[in-house]
Amino acid sequence: MAKPNYAFEKRQRDLAKKKKKEEKMEERKARKAAGGLTEGGEGAAVAPEGDVTDPGDGSAGVSEIQRDDPTGNGAPAADAAR
Repeated sequence: MAKPNYAFEKRQRDLAKKKKKEEKMEERKARKAAGGLTEGGEGAAVAPEGDVTDPGDGSAGVSEIQRDDPTGNGAPAADAAR
């Protein structure tokens, strides 16, 4: 049985990655040139004006910490392990 040529296979994978990356760059360049419009003809995903994701009173940061911290004591998860 023939011995597998790993160098050839790796080169083919690398060429495929490079081609895919170049295609993505061309697509991004085309989107940017078109004014940031998506394929559906709509603008980029932006929150509606009535949607407030950060009310500015610091409550958004607290909820993120509570989600990240499995202990629920309010300390960041990295500090809880120490």
